[in-house]
Amino acid sequence: MIHLKVLNGTAAGAECVARRFPFLVGRAPESHLRLEMEGVWDRHLEIRLQPSSGFVAATQSEAYVVVNGERVTSAVLRNGDLIELGAAQIRFSLSPTRPRGLRLREILTWVALVALCLGQVALIYRLLE
Repeated sequence: MIHLKVLNGTAAGAECVARRFPFLVGRAPESHLRLEMEGVWDRHLEIRLQPSSGFVAATQSEAYVVVNGERVTSAVLRNGDLIELGAAQIRFSLSPTRPRGLRLREILTWVALVALCLGQVALIYRLLE
């Protein structure tokens, strides 16, 4: 669904994929992404999926969160957004999609093309007789 990557601090490089919402970020044990960094609260940030607007990040009442350089209490997140909470920096992105296997469709298309060509050759052969 969504992909969060920690960019700095002791957890730099840590990546987390969120599949269930609301998704909690903070110091608390129940947080889905735990960050033990300066300025991060127990339940610092909550990411929710709202069908009408997309992924929304909401903070606790006085928690400090910056999205793309602008302080927010609630913000609609976009692919590639930089979220700063306390001393932590997190990159928000959509998870890469897995391409479907198209081998069967490709084989059927080639079989149909070969059948069409053979049918045309047979029709031409009949017309020439």
